[in-house]
Amino acid sequence: MNIKVLTGGTSAERNVALASGRAIANALKQSGHFVKVVDPIFGASQPDEEKIFGKSSAIGEEFPTPEELKSYSNRKVIDCVNSDLFDNTDIVFLGLHGKFGEDGKIQSLLEMRGVKYTGSGVTSSSMAMDKNISKVMFRHFNIPTPRWLMINKDANDIIKIDESIKIEMGYPAVIKPNDEGSTVGLSIVQPDVEDIQLDKAVEIAFSYSERIMAEQFIDGRELTVAILGDETLPVVEIKPKHGFYDYVHKYTRGFTDYFCPADLPEKLAKEIQDKALIAHNSLGCKVYSRVDFRLNPKNEYYCLEVNTLPGLTVLSLVPKAASAVGLSFPQLLNRIIELSLK
Repeated sequence: MNIKVLTGGTSAERNVALASGRAIANALKQSGHFVKVVDPIFGASQPDEEKIFGKSSAIGEEFPTPEELKSYSNRKVIDCVNSDLFDNTDIVFLGLHGKFGEDGKIQSLLEMRGVKYTGSGVTSSSMAMDKNISKVMFRHFNIPTPRWLMINKDANDIIKIDESIKIEMGYPAVIKPNDEGSTVGLSIVQPDVEDIQLDKAVEIAFSYSERIMAEQFIDGRELTVAILGDETLPVVEIKPKHGFYDYVHKYTRGFTDYFCPADLPEKLAKEIQDKALIAHNSLGCKVYSRVDFRLNPKNEYYCLEVNTLPGLTVLSLVPKAASAVGLSFPQLLNRIIELSLK
C-alpha cells in the first residue's frame, strides 16, 4: 500500500509524535508498504525523512515551550494537506498527538481532500481531546470520573479558584490544560507542600490552553486499557519509580515499570475493561484508543480520559498491551489500517 505517515506537527506533543512517527514508518516498511513521512510544519515542500526525524531517536525530558510552539504556522499544515503530497495515497497513518493532530482538525482537512486516515473521526476526536466534554459524557454513561471544575483565562482569580477547589474537591488537586496530553502543563497542587503552588500551576497550564481544569487527585494506581476494534486488550499498570507519571517518566527508558496484565482481581479487571469500552463508545471513537484510569486503595476506579491517537513509540502502552495478546508491533499497525479502511 501507498501510505503517508503524518507526524511531528505543531502541538506541545510534537517530540512524542516524531518518536511515534519514526516507529510507525519503520514497522510499515518492514511489512512491505511504500511509506513517505510527512511533517506538516514544512508545508507543501517536504524535506527528506532524515531531516524530519533528526539524528536522535530520544524524545527528551522537556516538551516544546509556548514560545517555540508559536513559531510554527498552522497555515503550513493547511498548505501541506492541500498539496499534491497526498495524491495517490491509500491511507494516511496519523502519527500525530495533541492539538491540530488529535483534536479533529487534521481529520477534517483530510476528509475535505477525500483522503482516508487511521483512527477516529472528526467529532469523536474533538470530543475526546476536550477533557471537560469527555468527563460530562462519562458521567452521563455512569463511568466514574474524578470531580472537576473548569477555569477560563478571563476569570483567573487565584483566591476564587482556591475557594472553588476547596468546595468542589479539596486538595491535592490536579491542574492541567483542557486540551493537551502527555501531562503537558500538568501540576499536582498540595498547599501545605512547597513543591508547586496554585498560582504557578495555573500560570503553567494557561500557557498551553485558554481553558484549564482543576481535577480531584486520586491517590493510588495508574491503569490503562487499550481498545482495538470493538475489543479491549489487557489492563496495563504503570508504576513510576519515583514521583508521578509525568512527561519525563513516560518517555525516559528505565524510569517506569509496566505490568501487563495488571495484577488485579479478575472481576475488577473485567469491570475496568468494560467501562473503558463504554468510555470509548460514549465519545463515538473508532478503530483504536487508550483509556486511562486511576485506582484508589479501596479498589475504586476513576476514568480520566480517552486518547484517540495514543503513543506508538517503543515505550508506549498500546503496543505493550497488544504484545500481551500475541500481536507484534507491525501486526498491530496493519490491524489499525485494516479497521480504518472499513
